[in-house]
Amino acid sequence: MSFAETVVLGGLAGFTIYLSLPFGRLQLLGNRSRVALAMFAVGVLAFLLVDVFEHALGIAEHAVEGYQEGEGTLAKAIGFPLMLAGGFALGCAGLAMVERRMRRSIDQPPMAGGSADAMTVEQAQALVSETDQSRRHALRLGMTIAAAIGIHNFAEGLAIGVSASAGEIGLATVLIVGFALHNATEGFGIVGPLGDVRPSWSWLGLAGLVGGAPVFLGAMVGYNVTSEPLELAFYGVAGGAILYVIGEVWNAMRRYGHKELGLWLLSAGFAAGLITDMIVSYGGG
Repeated sequence: MSFAETVVLGGLAGFTIYLSLPFGRLQLLGNRSRVALAMFAVGVLAFLLVDVFEHALGIAEHAVEGYQEGEGTLAKAIGFPLMLAGGFALGCAGLAMVERRMRRSIDQPPMAGGSADAMTVEQAQALVSETDQSRRHALRLGMTIAAAIGIHNFAEGLAIGVSASAGEIGLATVLIVGFALHNATEGFGIVGPLGDVRPSWSWLGLAGLVGGAPVFLGAMVGYNVTSEPLELAFYGVAGGAILYVIGEVWNAMRRYGHKELGLWLLSAGFAAGLITDMIVSYGGG
């Protein structure tokens, strides 16, 4: 498979994320539907977390086993697990710190008191400000999820590029088809937590670019460069970021109730991720 074909097909695999993003524009969703969509998204993200660490631990364990058998170096045996742990910390705690700084820069101090009429005006302004802040927070969370998915998808693109470069056309083709199906569900992970916030088409376009384009970029890098440390670093950061956004979405949905429904849809989302992954595994086997 040529470099151009790999890049084009990798791009198609990534941009199927746009198939599910338009659901964020629907305004006919009640609380039950919002919980269902968001928790389905959490299920997809939970599977991505498992998938990320399956690959990451495989790379780290291979380095340790190689050193034990005398085929690897001590630097790799120690450095790879540390790299994975550091990437996870960067993706999880680092993302929380960035979110806190962004929230501080947007939050405004309350206005001073005055007459009864003035307080009424201030309360109205405070309500509008609170609504705006809630909207901005929801959109920031959605874009954070898109970034976390994008980091994960870059690693998927690396797999496509490496297999195509090695001449494993059958495996590369199945990976492209499997990742295309898989990415089609990831849009729910981005728009599900938005709740009653209706994103603009431009926001959806940017979110799809952030989440889907890394498959395209990863395919280009993977075709020309094979680097286990690079792959491991991206898996670590992706795992930490995904865990962070799972916690954020979970907390946001608790106020709506419908716990049992949410858990059932979480399971359905996990199953959707599992099924698409099995397609990839079957073709690769």
